Amino acid sequence: QVHVEESGGGLVQAGGSLRLSCAASGRSFSINAMGWYRQAPGKQRELVARIVSGSITMYADSVRGRFTISRDNAKNTVSLQMNSLKPEDTAVYYCYFNSFWGQGTQVTVSS
Repeated sequence: QVHVEESGGGLVQAGGSLRLSCAASGRSFSINAMGWYRQAPGKQRELVARIVSGSITMYADSVRGRFTISRDNAKNTVSLQMNSLKPEDTAVYYCYFNSFWGQGTQVTVSS
C-alpha cells in the first residue's frame, strides 16, 4: 500500500507565493513519474507540472516561469514552488507518483 499526502496549501493574496509538498510513504516502489495537477470549480483537472525520465521537467503554459517543480529522491517527495500567484491559480492541487494520487490541497488566491 502506498500513501500520498500533499501539504502547504492555503490562502494567499495575488502576487504572493506558496510552496506545496507531497510525500509518498508505505511500501517501496520505483518512481517513474511524478507531478502536480489542479482542478478549479467547474473545470476539468489539468496538468500543472511534472517530472519525467528522472529529471525532465514539464510545465503548463499558464504557470511556466512562475512555478517550479522539484524532487527529493531520498525522501520520496515532490514540491511545487508557486510564485506570482494569480486568482486563476485557485484550485485543488493534486500530486501523484506513478499511479498513486493524493487527496488534494486547496490553494486560494485572492485578488
